[in-house]
Amino acid sequence: MKKLMIVTMAMLAVTAAVAAPRAKKGVRAMAGNEEGPVTTGKEAKILIDQMPKTGQSSCLPAPSLQGATMIGNCYTKPRKWIVIETKYTTYAKFLDQLTFNWHVMLETKSAKENKGNKMGLSPYSYFNTTVTYYNIPQGSHAACVCLPPSYLELYGEPKAIGFTVSNQNGDVLGGGTVSEIKGIKADAQFWDDQNIMGAQQGDKPMVERRQGLVDRSKTIWALVNPNDYETTMQ
Repeated sequence: MKKLMIVTMAMLAVTAAVAAPRAKKGVRAMAGNEEGPVTTGKEAKILIDQMPKTGQSSCLPAPSLQGATMIGNCYTKPRKWIVIETKYTTYAKFLDQLTFNWHVMLETKSAKENKGNKMGLSPYSYFNTTVTYYNIPQGSHAACVCLPPSYLELYGEPKAIGFTVSNQNGDVLGGGTVSEIKGIKADAQFWDDQNIMGAQQGDKPMVERRQGLVDRSKTIWALVNPNDYETTMQ
């Protein structure tokens, strides 16, 4: 009887193993409290095709929309936005989500409406935000964050821009840094360097942390080439 029970249990174990669904190649099966399958391996790869532009190359006049309004123009001269954009390629048929963590440094002395730093600001202003894209199909895409004209006029042009791209588990899949600032090297994660972020000029910080960097979908730029961008949540 004991021998019969052992044989029966072995047969049940083999049957269960055969019946169990196998995870697809390149996709990790769900286990425990995970939110869902995460694409891994070669399919998870992303390629950064174009890095953001610094300085004047990232400063653009707002797109013009035709239509009547109840008031006239408040500003008679053109105003420019800071538009920071990167292009990337994905290889999985669909990726559940990608999160872009942006880091932007503006240089005060390049602020044309604040010549000579009349406001007494720190030499640099640092901005950080994250933008998550969902259901990204295979192919070429763009990611973009913006600062309104008043930030350019008061705090200056972007002189260092960095970002990382991660999946829903926090695995970093790509990113990079571009910089015109002496001491910040290309591809260096300056936002984690205390020698930069904590630098002092006398009794004042060299870098001031500020708010205001937003995903393009929250600005007038959402109307420009909307098919290049996936659904976001910020």
